[in-house]
Amino acid sequence: MQTVSERKKMIVCIAEKPSVARDIARIIGARASHDGYMEGNGYQVTWTFGHLCTLKEPGDYTPAWRQWALTQLPMIPLRFGIKLIPDRGIEKQFATIERLMQQADGIVNCGDAGQEGELIQRWVMQKAQAKCPVKRLWISSMTDEAIREGFANLKDQQDYQPLYLAGLSRAIGDWLLGMNATRLYTLKYGQNRQVLSIGRVQTPTLALIVNRQKEIDNFKPEPYWVLATVYRDTTFTATKGKFMKKEEGEEAFKTIEGKPFTVTKVEKKEGKEQPPQLYDLTSLQVDCNRKFGFSAEMTLNLIQSLYEKKFTTYPRVDTQYLSDDIYPKCPHTLNGLYQTKFGGVAPYAELIKPIGGKPLKKTKRVFDTSKVTDHHAIIPTGVIPQNLSDAEQKVFDLVARRFIGVFLPDCKFSTTTVLGEVDGIEFKVTGKEILEPGWRVVRGMQKEDNDEEKKADDEERTLPTFEKGESGPHTPTLTEKMTTPPPYYNEASLLRAMETAGKFVEDETLRAAMKENGIGRPSSRAGIIETLFKRHYIRRERKRLVATPTGIELIDLIREELLKSCELTGIWEKKLRDIEARKYDAGQFIEELKQQVTTIVNEVMCDPTNRRITVMPPEEQKKKGGKKS
Repeated sequence: MQTVSERKKMIVCIAEKPSVARDIARIIGARASHDGYMEGNGYQVTWTFGHLCTLKEPGDYTPAWRQWALTQLPMIPLRFGIKLIPDRGIEKQFATIERLMQQADGIVNCGDAGQEGELIQRWVMQKAQAKCPVKRLWISSMTDEAIREGFANLKDQQDYQPLYLAGLSRAIGDWLLGMNATRLYTLKYGQNRQVLSIGRVQTPTLALIVNRQKEIDNFKPEPYWVLATVYRDTTFTATKGKFMKKEEGEEAFKTIEGKPFTVTKVEKKEGKEQPPQLYDLTSLQVDCNRKFGFSAEMTLNLIQSLYEKKFTTYPRVDTQYLSDDIYPKCPHTLNGLYQTKFGGVAPYAELIKPIGGKPLKKTKRVFDTSKVTDHHAIIPTGVIPQNLSDAEQKVFDLVARRFIGVFLPDCKFSTTTVLGEVDGIEFKVTGKEILEPGWRVVRGMQKEDNDEEKKADDEERTLPTFEKGESGPHTPTLTEKMTTPPPYYNEASLLRAMETAGKFVEDETLRAAMKENGIGRPSSRAGIIETLFKRHYIRRERKRLVATPTGIELIDLIREELLKSCELTGIWEKKLRDIEARKYDAGQFIEELKQQVTTIVNEVMCDPTNRRITVMPPEEQKKKGGKKS
């Protein structure tokens, strides 16, 4: 008879989705199907359906918190607890997981390799009271090779404790602020008939949209005049800039009318343009919104699907770099793209031919291990894509072209600046000529879809040959124009604003440095935007994001800067990143939030004004608020 020590040890692997569990089970040899798990080769592979557990509701801590009452605020549990999400399917699957974990000799956490994935599985293990040792599968793609490699190099669960603490702190922080502030504002200002939803990231994001809208509404257009002239079919513009008074413009016009135009300087400079950096999630969502009109949530779902189908790497990332160990694998990835065909056409073969068979270009702008923490930028895996939907193909195509582009030469161009002069008034024109397109060949079919790229193409005009000292007749014009307000946010510009806590930053390097203080995580921003639609705080007008009257009123109502300031929320976000990097204490973060919540409750309770939100009837709210889309 077998003793316990001779009994074959059973390792339980837990994945985040049944489809992922099936892939893992196939690779490690657990081929026998059971209800809620697969078994074989010493493994039992089971799964969650995303979140199975959640933080307890207020009423779970004490019956006094079941009713919404100002007297019960702030609600601060002595110790936070978790519970199963009440759902028959979840309860059934959890019972299976619990039984397997209770009997397991070891567990492998195969959850999504990120903060949320860590939290989901840790909560399930806690709820199941798992006592055995736990290992962590940590992979950046779902290819068979990556899964095999991951199982050969399983990590210690303890290595990911800071990641779990950051996720837990985020969840508790959102609970403390969301539960208390939502009840507080609803009871104090919502006339108890309308729930006023307040969130740690949601409210500052709404404030961004509302503040921009107010800027637009309060903008008063002012006229200005631009002096230009056409010489040899080329439009030159006065370097003096705008004339704010019509008389000044007319005076300048009279000065130059009928007098010859003389070329005073012709300067030609050659320059180089580097390929754009690889995609992180936000830059991919920005491009998909600009080029195809996809919402942030749609892009996240599409790139997640491509990841699960093994065609691209882990998507919920905020780095645009690859670690140095990826470099030797890149020829294999390019080879997969070379063989890729859509509708019988190989779209990448001609782009890859010039760099095939040679050592690939390696720059710090692409390969920099110090800029990669858990995962690298989003790239193709080299697995040849099959059966993609039209939308998936569009997203894959962007990722593939961006990846190929970083190995191609810089684009070489020459910029010609021509200065001219008429009776002391200076004029200028600039032309840009592409000498060698380099990486720009990858822009291919998408280039016409992007307004910014169209604008760049318009500037790429070759000028006639001008000689210094030449002179001749010209046709001057004085054009009246109006100053314009800032543009409405669209999803692309809102994502960028969330990434930089509301500051407008064009420079890529500077923007990367500001990501630490951005609001929300790359993976959660799409959900935040969707929540604002669901609450009828914003609506879409074509590509524009417009705040509804309710959304505007809510932001006007909130006097507490803590609740609506992007900068303050960005500071919290930085602390959460520091918890993940072992630079900040999770307990301290929670204590600070408890203090802040208590302060907010006291301030609002003492508000002597009779501020109220205008309650819109539900049907009117739907009409004005727009539907979630």
